Amino acid sequence: QVQLVESGGGLVQAGGSLRLSCAASGRTFSRYAMAWFRQAPGKEHELVAAISWRGVNTDYADSVKGRFTISRDNVKKMVYLQMNSLKPEDTAVYYCAADTDYGRKPHEYDYWGQGTQVTVSS
Repeated sequence: QVQLVESGGGLVQAGGSLRLSCAASGRTFSRYAMAWFRQAPGKEHELVAAISWRGVNTDYADSVKGRFTISRDNVKKMVYLQMNSLKPEDTAVYYCAADTDYGRKPHEYDYWGQGTQVTVSS
């Protein structure tokens, strides 16, 4: 099993940057694919970015390509989401998720953090 704790959310003006962090516990973290999802009010969870257990493969939502970067440090058991050029439509609760299989859908991930709020003002 793995437990996940997100941090780094907050309020930022449009065009600004934030870096989200996800701290994981568990001895086999390096064998888990990791992802960031987000959920805006009244909307379903959507994939923001995913990264395979070695970090070789990554996927991004079209809406964040070129602006967001996912990365991981298997020694520190951390996953990061660097978010640049933020837009008001990026406002959402951001969740870190983990699973032994790599995927793009929320139901494919068994372990979730509690979420961190990101608010982008115009």
